[in-house]
Amino acid sequence: MKHSLSPLVERVRAALPPDQEIYLVGGAVRDVLLDRPIHDFDFVLPAKALPAARRVAKSLGAVFYPLDEKRDVGRVIVEQSGGRVTLDFISLQGADIESDLAARDLTINAMAIDLRHPEYLLDPLGGAADLKDKWVRAASPDAFRADPVRVLRAIRMAASFNMRIEKDTRAALRAAAKDLNQVSAERLRDELFRLFQAPKLATSLRALDLLAALEPMLPELAVLKGVEQSPPHAFDVWEHTLQVVHKLEHLIALLGENYAPEGASDLHSGLVVLRLGRYRSQLSGLLARGPVPGRARRELLLFAALFHDAAKPAARSLEDGGRIRFIDHENLGATLVFQRGKAFHLSNAELDYLVTVVRHHGRPFALTQADAAPTRRAIYRFFRDTGEVGLDICLLSLADFMGKYGAELPQDALVEHLETLRALLEAYFEQLDQIVSPSPLLSGDDLIAELHLQPGPKIGALLEALREAHAAGEVQDRVEALALARGLLERGIE
Repeated sequence: MKHSLSPLVERVRAALPPDQEIYLVGGAVRDVLLDRPIHDFDFVLPAKALPAARRVAKSLGAVFYPLDEKRDVGRVIVEQSGGRVTLDFISLQGADIESDLAARDLTINAMAIDLRHPEYLLDPLGGAADLKDKWVRAASPDAFRADPVRVLRAIRMAASFNMRIEKDTRAALRAAAKDLNQVSAERLRDELFRLFQAPKLATSLRALDLLAALEPMLPELAVLKGVEQSPPHAFDVWEHTLQVVHKLEHLIALLGENYAPEGASDLHSGLVVLRLGRYRSQLSGLLARGPVPGRARRELLLFAALFHDAAKPAARSLEDGGRIRFIDHENLGATLVFQRGKAFHLSNAELDYLVTVVRHHGRPFALTQADAAPTRRAIYRFFRDTGEVGLDICLLSLADFMGKYGAELPQDALVEHLETLRALLEAYFEQLDQIVSPSPLLSGDDLIAELHLQPGPKIGALLEALREAHAAGEVQDRVEALALARGLLERGIE
């Protein structure tokens, strides 16, 4: 082999007896051939994978834990300067390495390197040739029937490496798609979120839909097709949703840390960068974080984008003049995304995030439609209801706006909406203590002592009114806050 192995792989080899039969397999081998950085390594041994993993962990000074004792699978976590690296050790799934590789999903994932002879590539199914020729090909005729979740993996490989799916493989994917609803919710969730990490998500969603693989996983989306919308919408709800996902991917890249100037070569992208580019570092850092390990906010935001209009079919009504309305679809959609997230066993923090995004996704555009720029009070109320998630909503709102139109996106309307979003981002990143979350001028105890009140709901209502007035710039100090509180009491605040 021309490609050299990672020094970490050499350390794994050195930690085991010289005659130990052990193979580097799967995606790591594929990435070695592509000269891509590798963060996940899979090793196969004839037996006793768990003891081997423990031995490697001890040698590397890394963390070990049994991943699946019944199947003899162990995991080693190595912390390096470039980030965390995962090493999985598993016993052969078959009589020999050839049988193990034949039982895998795709030819490009069915290659191995014998660490005793790393100069040779074990490639019984022609994966290297398929990788070179950019073909996604099943490792066997029943590869997808054996494990339907591999349908998503095949689509992800095609998107990640700009490959085509071979004809017979495409037919096998379609045949297996109907069984996706038999896969555990956790496995479906994890593979779906890996797909969200790959490029060209909207294209992948179209492919899944054509293969009849989307409805078994996300049945809420099937009813979006053919649901017409009034102008300025140029698409039905399903096509609009795909447009929004596509625009959102582009915006995330455009405002990411690894921004490439050529990505903003068109006028609309240039306007986005001009108005919002100053917050690139904060936004990219925000989206890289996540409520739980392994799922960043970026993927959750894309998931929310899929559901942002999911309740429009249920909320659809037709006015006398022929205009189509979708009253309260945001709140209904929040219920739908909560139910789907719950079915996928997402964490409470993730569910809260999804519900907040879908419920409030229309608010930034509503602010744009007002006669003037967003007031301090309006900005305060937006972030009071959304918190930090309001920043993510700003990105979805922009993608939603851009996804309404076909070839002609009105530049004046885009600039107007960008100004609203800039005001929201500026308030959060540059005026947090003044507008978004001002320090309280009075406490509940102050109100009780100064105004001779009894503890109760009225105290909370007064404090919120004072916080809002402070954010709006209507009161500046304790004296003014007390005067306002007295006035509110006289007017009968509830």
